Amino acid sequence: MIAGSTSFYAAFGLQPQNVVGRPLFKLGAGEWDVPQLRSLLSTTLSGLARIEAYEMDLKGDAAPRRLVLNARKLDYGDTEQVRLLLTISDVTEARISEKLKDDLLREKAILLQELQHRVANSLQIIASVLMQSARRVQSEEARSHLHDAHNRVMSIATLQQQLAASRLGAVELRGYFQQLCESLGASMIHDDARVSITVSVDGSSVNADISVSLGLIVTELVINALKHAFPGDRGGKILVDYHAQASDWTLSVSDDGIGTPETLATTKPGLGTSIVEALANQLEAIVETKGGHPGTRVSITHTDASIR
Repeated sequence: MIAGSTSFYAAFGLQPQNVVGRPLFKLGAGEWDVPQLRSLLSTTLSGLARIEAYEMDLKGDAAPRRLVLNARKLDYGDTEQVRLLLTISDVTEARISEKLKDDLLREKAILLQELQHRVANSLQIIASVLMQSARRVQSEEARSHLHDAHNRVMSIATLQQQLAASRLGAVELRGYFQQLCESLGASMIHDDARVSITVSVDGSSVNADISVSLGLIVTELVINALKHAFPGDRGGKILVDYHAQASDWTLSVSDDGIGTPETLATTKPGLGTSIVEALANQLEAIVETKGGHPGTRVSITHTDASIR
């Protein structure tokens, strides 16, 4: 050792008179005598390599300290007196903080996973209870309301499953809507050859909170189409479409069914319509319903102009 900085002496409890002129590996109680460090310094001294951000544990009488070492050969043109510059950073506290953070994140992930399992199980239980109740009631109106509630709970279960898989990051809408519509079709369509649901979505991805609102809108509009567009043995198709350009986007659900009777135009909006309107307002979007000739098309459109 030729010289050491004041911070080096203070950090490792050394005195200059006990350092200068002694080999690095003889400092302290010999804790610096590490084979890997000897090899790296020798390689650097020969000019074949240099140490960059090499981490090692310094084990002494106290708890081990985590160090980051950098070493380079100093070129003074004197081949007889080759010197190395060794810098040492004590990152013990930083590594402890990182480990604590990682442990907390791991614990949070485990708790979140457990919560998701419990939510999924609870939704399945609720859906089962609703279906059992629907089978027991005598009133056709009550049975219809219970079936609606069951379908909505199942759609929420699908939303929860998709969002759990996305880990609350960006949600890719094509697969998301596809899975949602498959779940709705499985619970409400009794003859796949008669009624079908098609999903046409570009490669858009949105934040998890926005995907929840969009998924609920799709759920309500698809349920509404399945209930009203194809009475009796009438067949047809439902199309769920989503396309975006920059910050503007349009979500639409259309069918080729009987359309919306004019007598319903002046009636009080149902629960599904109210839910769609509320969610659209939350997304700062505009809802528009048009006759499809045949059928009905409901569009939810978000543009910068609609915000203003």
